[in-house]
Amino acid sequence: MDSLQLALSLILCLFSALVVGLALVVRFKSPKPRAREESENYYLCIDEKHERQRLGDINSEPTVDLSIIVPAYNEEERLPVLLNDVRDYVNSRRTKEPGFSYELIIMDDGSRDKTSKVAMEFARMHGVRELKAVKHVINRGKGGAVTQGMLCAQGRYMMFCDADGATRFSDIDELLEKAKIGERDGLVIAIGSRNNQALSGTVVERSHIRAFLQWGFHTYVTILGVRGVRDTQCGFKLFSRKAARLVFPKMHVERFIFDIEILLLARYQGIPVIEVPVNWHEVAGSKMSIVRDSIQMALDLLAVRLNYLLGNWTVSDTR
Repeated sequence: MDSLQLALSLILCLFSALVVGLALVVRFKSPKPRAREESENYYLCIDEKHERQRLGDINSEPTVDLSIIVPAYNEEERLPVLLNDVRDYVNSRRTKEPGFSYELIIMDDGSRDKTSKVAMEFARMHGVRELKAVKHVINRGKGGAVTQGMLCAQGRYMMFCDADGATRFSDIDELLEKAKIGERDGLVIAIGSRNNQALSGTVVERSHIRAFLQWGFHTYVTILGVRGVRDTQCGFKLFSRKAARLVFPKMHVERFIFDIEILLLARYQGIPVIEVPVNWHEVAGSKMSIVRDSIQMALDLLAVRLNYLLGNWTVSDTR
């Protein structure tokens, strides 16, 4: 009898510790996005007046074919590679489709270097009037920068891509093609995938440690109930305007785990998600700390799942 009581007491203690631990995760790891500062409602571009312009609104009617959102934090060295890739893509596409229109929104997420200056210098040098530079007063995180960019985008289709140019930008045509085929009632999300290259002939170059961490993270994501997507973290995702309207106004997460919340919101609202193989290579200069940010992402993901499971965060259908 004493042994049974001891075992039950131990189980009760472990259960209590688990409950307390989960409560602490929800209490201290749940993201709390801040409101925009007044200056963050404006962007710079190289228009005739050389003045700040007020940002658009995701709920307005689209004015361009494609919005390209680029979250950037201390990216003065790597950003020019992506900007050149985008310019080459646009020039190539306009030879086949002269009326193609776009906007390129650089979301400078509180950089301490010359990220915004580099972007504006590129726009002036090459006459890129479609480039818009937004400067955050305080760093939000990659997810926050993407969300804020999406909330002001004016495209019929809207995408975000990493500032390092790791994904070949012209692969956006594959995402657009698959998105238009899979679109239902104006809703679709097409996401780049680095895990399907064996089936597609695309090329992916990554270090062994990064490959191992991605496998471990994918396993953890699957355990927590986010299934059916092989590569949740590729920074190359495309949204129909209607899908973006259903997802980004409801976002909470502002750091690296934001991709998971996007996919959860898509699943909860019945938005089709299509994975498309892309060409990708690892680029030096990542701002991620392998150990610290891996732990941070694990805790953030747990907090996200708990908040939705417990009903602290709800999804209302606003379509």
